[in-house]
Amino acid sequence: MPRRTARGEPPIFTNAGRRFPPEVLTDAEVRALLAACGDGTPTHARNRALIAVLYRGGLRVSEALALYPKDLDPATGAVRVLWAKGGRARTIGLDPGAFRLVGEWLRLRAGTGLDARYPLFCTPRGRAVSSSYIRRLLNRLGEQAGIQKRVHPHGLRHTHAAQLRAEGVDIGIISKQLGHRSIATTARYLDHIAPWAVVEAIRGREW
Repeated sequence: MPRRTARGEPPIFTNAGRRFPPEVLTDAEVRALLAACGDGTPTHARNRALIAVLYRGGLRVSEALALYPKDLDPATGAVRVLWAKGGRARTIGLDPGAFRLVGEWLRLRAGTGLDARYPLFCTPRGRAVSSSYIRRLLNRLGEQAGIQKRVHPHGLRHTHAAQLRAEGVDIGIISKQLGHRSIATTARYLDHIAPWAVVEAIRGREW
């Protein structure tokens, strides 16, 4: 279970008294998760699309599950997050690769008779998908993919933030993408999950 931390800090997960810091996945590990989803059914396509949105958009699982088809604009690459943490709406960016997976799900979803009145990520019968189901799903997919790290929804958000930092994206952009109140919050967040400055400084020493 996650333990409460200071505002802006990623949660520390505990198990039988042990504390686990956030773990960042590699791109190859996320692709293995997508492959483990399977293929051929609307549910498989939905799960791949959801993973893509969590990974490439950095959304909280509650934010992703609150999306509706109208909130996504593939032409501009924008996603409107109307039910963000603290009731603050924001707009994020999503890359074409992630939109492609979402599009595959929407095409199959349309074949089930569901229209835009239903949440983006719903069951084939239009029922809401719970965050607990997504947590169990990612844990199972991680095991199937042979990933040795803990795999959970917020870990995909951590991975997104760490990759943006490694790519040299401005911290102000990262802060807006993640929906933080301030850049200072984002700086603490990044230092906790992706302390690249410390790693690079030390690995450059000679012995």
